[in-house]
Amino acid sequence: MDRFQPFENKIWLSSPTMHGDELKWVQDAFAKNWITTAGENINELERIVAEYAGVKYAVALSCGTASLHLAVKLAGEQLYGQAKPDCGTLQGHKVFASDMTFDATVNPIAYEDGEAVFIDTERDTWNMDPKALEKAFELYPDVKLLVIAHLYGTPGKIDEIRAICGKHGALIVEDAAESFGATYKGKQTGGFGDFNAISFNGNKIITGSSGGMFLTDSKDAADKIRKWSTQSRENAPWYQHEEIGYNYRMSNLIAGVVRGQMPYLNEHIAQKKAIYERYKEGFKGLPVTMNPFDAVNSEPNFWLSCMLIDRDAMCRQVRGENQPLYVPEKGKTCPTEILETLLKYNAEGRPIWKPMHMQPIYRMNPFVTASGSGRGQSNAYIDCGEAVDVGADIFERGLCLPSDNKMTPAEQDIIIEIIRSCFE
Repeated sequence: MDRFQPFENKIWLSSPTMHGDELKWVQDAFAKNWITTAGENINELERIVAEYAGVKYAVALSCGTASLHLAVKLAGEQLYGQAKPDCGTLQGHKVFASDMTFDATVNPIAYEDGEAVFIDTERDTWNMDPKALEKAFELYPDVKLLVIAHLYGTPGKIDEIRAICGKHGALIVEDAAESFGATYKGKQTGGFGDFNAISFNGNKIITGSSGGMFLTDSKDAADKIRKWSTQSRENAPWYQHEEIGYNYRMSNLIAGVVRGQMPYLNEHIAQKKAIYERYKEGFKGLPVTMNPFDAVNSEPNFWLSCMLIDRDAMCRQVRGENQPLYVPEKGKTCPTEILETLLKYNAEGRPIWKPMHMQPIYRMNPFVTASGSGRGQSNAYIDCGEAVDVGADIFERGLCLPSDNKMTPAEQDIIIEIIRSCFE
């Protein structure tokens, strides 16, 4: 007889948590007939988010990707001038970018006709490795733009990254889509780059079902993004357009949902942190570690709790382009087995982000590790066992755990026991 029973209600990876205030502001938009990409909800949300994030200006956009796109476009224009009508502002220039992230972080580089150079990951926070970034500037000294993400809500080594970019005169686009509410040395992520982006996607720490925000301390930058996001309409009595624009503005209805969510951001973070700590305690004695963070300098938002299986506790696992295979082995397991077991009991986990340099669409792009160029390496490990390609190693051995803040402690205890059973 199976010792576990499937959960009656699915345990999600990270689903929206609504409180009721969201509906209040959506109904307010209906009552005032502001069913458009302008209105009181948008204006107030921009004010609230800018104040919370500690920046001077916020521009509400349709999604985090739109925010990143316009941030990258603006950086390209400042660095290289306005693009020709048939070209992006990067026009073949290389851009350094986080390697282990969702592709929304790096796709805007391609939108603007740039070439991403992927920078390997470090162990301490699972974010961009400053040593690999230094090596990248040695290899590509002309690069003037960096796009960096904070993985799973954990701030990276921000001071080191900024110092390196400052030394080389490079602008920074900060992707804080996953880390809104996380702090580094007391300052909110989303304010460390020259241009910054956050996301309100349905699975984020707070949500509008969609939506994003461009953050900056530059009024000129905010005005430019606001103009681009509304089809670049000029200040004329008719529809005058002198440059390419986009329909990227946030809906006043979506803004109402996010406006209603904002008072609960810190509460959500506390709930997510409790989930992380409960996993950490529940996994004691197992050959695993949780996704790490710098406890001295940073406070993550704990968006997703993740675990990494010790190398000698891994059973054999192979991943093709679309399907994984593994060989069960007593006392050992792998991410595939754990995820399949969770699914069997109606709980959702997820693999770690597959590094960008391993993605079919980006396999020809440069990839730089702390020891130099990572391209052409046939294996992720050198003879001493130390990972050369850190991102590939974390992807191979890591997984995202059910992290929904509506999961009860009793339900999480069952999740922990299910995972422990995979090592038996």
